[in-house]
Amino acid sequence: MSLKLIDLSQEIYEGMTIFGIHQKTFIMTNQTHEQSMKDTGSKTLGFSARNLLISEHAGTHSDGVYEYNPNGPTIDNMPLEYFWGSAICLDVSHIRYPNCFEPKDLEEALKRSGQEIRKGDIVLLYTGHHDRNFGTEMFQKEYSGLSYEGAKWLAERGVVNIGVDAPAVDLTPDDLDFSAHLVCGEYNITNTENLCNLDQLVNKRFLYIGLPLKIRDGTGSPIRAVALVEE
Repeated sequence: MSLKLIDLSQEIYEGMTIFGIHQKTFIMTNQTHEQSMKDTGSKTLGFSARNLLISEHAGTHSDGVYEYNPNGPTIDNMPLEYFWGSAICLDVSHIRYPNCFEPKDLEEALKRSGQEIRKGDIVLLYTGHHDRNFGTEMFQKEYSGLSYEGAKWLAERGVVNIGVDAPAVDLTPDDLDFSAHLVCGEYNITNTENLCNLDQLVNKRFLYIGLPLKIRDGTGSPIRAVALVEE
């Protein structure tokens, strides 16, 4: 058996797209090779380093429950099993804004996939939003998301992490109840946003890995999300 590694992560850079309420990303030079050699006195080797000013919710990231539930755990206190494990990817790309992903849509997508949802699964939703709009002004403006009932349908089946290839799991900008986040807070589970390359995972079961940084009291964390798929 051979495994193929698929990168599901957006690039991190100054000027990267970010959901409007979060800190923009800035990258500053800490030291150059030349400065380092001057500071250390070394005549053979210098070290280059940069500083990052970045939101816990920049780029491809997972949320700590505390972000949307003040009584929930922070990212460093959540089970690591929420961030890696067996996963499936459902295709809901035919449902466009202003429509939500409802239970019937998820049921139909699951049936088409030939898969099943098991307790403890990670479920990624291929919405097609990244493929259609990344790099344009529309990426942050209008996209479909889970209704309250849709998110609850997943949570009640034991899903611990809901991932999307869009900036948020909610219908944006219409859903000011932030329904999918609300459900994640009620069930103490996470969601993962700004994934990409989900078209390569549609209707498959695979090993997902998207570990967060161990940020003390973190409300979330950028991740390097990947999928391991049997070839």
